[in-house]
Amino acid sequence: MIKGSLPALVTPLKDGAVDFDTLGKLVEWHIAEGSHGLVPVGTTGESPTLTHDEHMQVVEEVVRAVDGRIPVIAGAGSNNTAETVAFMRHAHKVGADAALVVTPYYNKPTQAGLIAHFTAAHDSCDLPIVIYNIPGRSAVDMSPATMGELAKLPRIIGVKDATGDLARVCAQRITCGTDFIQISGEDATAHGFNAQGGVGCISVTANAAPKLSAQLQAACLAGDYAEALKIQDRLMPLHHAIFTEPGLVGAKYAMSLLGKCSPEVRSPLVPLTEGTKALIEKAMRHAGLLN
Repeated sequence: MIKGSLPALVTPLKDGAVDFDTLGKLVEWHIAEGSHGLVPVGTTGESPTLTHDEHMQVVEEVVRAVDGRIPVIAGAGSNNTAETVAFMRHAHKVGADAALVVTPYYNKPTQAGLIAHFTAAHDSCDLPIVIYNIPGRSAVDMSPATMGELAKLPRIIGVKDATGDLARVCAQRITCGTDFIQISGEDATAHGFNAQGGVGCISVTANAAPKLSAQLQAACLAGDYAEALKIQDRLMPLHHAIFTEPGLVGAKYAMSLLGKCSPEVRSPLVPLTEGTKALIEKAMRHAGLLN
């Protein structure tokens, strides 16, 4: 079962190219730190600015490096159904455990359009699908009723919910069933999300704080919300600081402070301002990640 702390893995860059050597090292670090799974080439993995070849190479390298030790949920989303199908089939071919498929952005499909898109992805291969519902980015919100219809398909197994609405977890338990895997897509509310019936978080902050993020999720899964809250108190300033500017830029900068990867990002994203860098450094110290 997909659960726990699942870092939305950054794609390290070096002089404009994907740094596959560092990518492999990040996989080993996350496994050693206790991450429960990895999610390559989501938005945090800079999927909008990777070429299709790079996208597929990153998925293949992460699957190879993980070597079955933890689940790999490959980003396979697009606002073009044919592209999603191609990414799905590639992820299945190279051995990913599941695919993360975002609601099509910019097109603003109807709920019927969402059902058609996800049904096509589902029918394209035997790979399980986690729906990614993030209306703030995609400009379309999948309703609990629509998700319930899709949950009837055998390989649509869960949702990464980034609505920020904790009541959605309960609504989706009613429409999708209690076995439907609900994963938070928002670090700052992940603790409360789990209390409502969630089982983990696809996390941006976990890129820089994998051990603490894994410990927080493990405490929630064990029902020890008091312990989880203590960890969340340590991480909350970092959640906010990382998202002061685009989250993946903040995550990469935080990781650079640990010597884990370059802060380099691709245009139209740009390096952090000095003020945000200072916020992240302060939050990293608050969490006990920096001296």
